[in-house]
Order: sequence, then structure tokens, then C-alpha cells
Amino acid sequence: METVGAQSIVIVDDEKSFTDMIGNLLQEHFAVPVHTFTRPEDALVKIVSLRPGIIITDYYMPGMNGLEFIRAANAASPATPFVIITGHSFNLDDHSHDDGLKNVMEVISKPFRWQQLAETIRSHWRGENPPALRVT
Repeated sequence: METVGAQSIVIVDDEKSFTDMIGNLLQEHFAVPVHTFTRPEDALVKIVSLRPGIIITDYYMPGMNGLEFIRAANAASPATPFVIITGHSFNLDDHSHDDGLKNVMEVISKPFRWQQLAETIRSHWRGENPPALRVT
């Protein structure tokens, strides 16, 4: 059951400085809540109450990689689109047979510009109204 309120952007990446930077940039430029996590297990506990419009996750993380996280998060929030960000070689086509990854919309290679991520968020947002970018 989802909590009433605005949909949010959820970011999961084990590199705290990266997560803080991207989270701050997106919070500054989008008029929706942005929630960041450095541990996928912590994100899974909160996922339903955050009402994600999109979830961005790193691929390579200790303890639980991005694919394992997506499979688990998909069970809790099955209509949510996912974007994988990675500094490693990753080809989504190699996992096309995996139904647990059917909501992965895109893979973005690090490094990337925050504007690229912002456009990806807007194009894959769950629902008809993607979040507006704030003019700064």
C-alpha cells in the first residue's frame, strides 16, 4: 500500500559523496522529493512509503549489486521504472530473459552530466506527469 503524497526520486549508490552530490543537484532542480541511500538494504525497507516515480541505482555495490536490488525492489514497487548507473561495463541486453529486470529502462555510464540523468528521469517517470525542472 502506497502512502499519500508526491512521488519521489530514489537514488541508491554506495559512494556517499557521489550520492550526496547527485541528490543535491536533483533536489535543487526538481520539484519532487529526492531520497538517497548508500545501502540498498536500507532503501528496500523504505521503498513503498517513498512512492518512487523512478529509482536510480548503481550496478556495482558491496553486499547487494544493482540487479539484486532491482529484483527485490520490483517486488515491493512493481510499476516503478529503474535506471542503472555504472562505472563498469554492463549490457542490459545480456539480461533480457530476466523478468525481474523488465522495468529497467536505461543504463547510464559514469561519468555523466547531471542534465543527462535529469532528462532520463523525465523521460521514464512513472505516471503521466514527469516532474518539472526548476529554473535557477
